[in-house]
Amino acid sequence: MKETFDTNPANYINLYNPQFMVGSTRKRRQIIHYPRLDTVMMIEDAIRSAKEYPTKAELLRHLPKKVMYQTFNLVLEYLQRSNKIIVTKDGGIVWVFADSEKLRRLLAEGKKV
Repeated sequence: MKETFDTNPANYINLYNPQFMVGSTRKRRQIIHYPRLDTVMMIEDAIRSAKEYPTKAELLRHLPKKVMYQTFNLVLEYLQRSNKIIVTKDGGIVWVFADSEKLRRLLAEGKKV
């Protein structure tokens, strides 16, 4: 018996244009491009190693690779929600995640159970 497939577009989930709830305003917006892991890590490293607290525009200009603005904002929102950064009143971005060398060494020397 030959299987038939339903080709009605209303019966499919559109995986390429998902809706995303954003910020405290809870407005819906379309995310066109999600960041790759290396992009997130690049932005994290840039914030962590900054001598001063950069604004969004300064940080975007000083990244080693170009990043789409929407993707950049999505990464900053992720970092803020995961309590790795805070944005000050004057727009500065500050790395606040506890990144302890001692903790990393203890985890590396620990035994797996």
